[in-house]
Amino acid sequence: MDEGTVARWLVDDLAAVEVGQVLYLLETDKVEMEIESPAAGTISILVPEGTTLTVGAEVARIEG
Repeated sequence: MDEGTVARWLVDDLAAVEVGQVLYLLETDKVEMEIESPAAGTISILVPEGTTLTVGAEVARIEG
């Protein structure tokens, strides 16, 4: 897998999130995956739904 598309955000920008909470759905050419939060805090979403990114690209920041 070289790239994926942010299919849908499941949290709002600036929402409080917990470790393990599903943040968004990532769609590839073969599957759709739930991406979980690696940390607790306040999320700042950096890319809108429908954005296609390469592996490792930053989609959001969590401060907390």
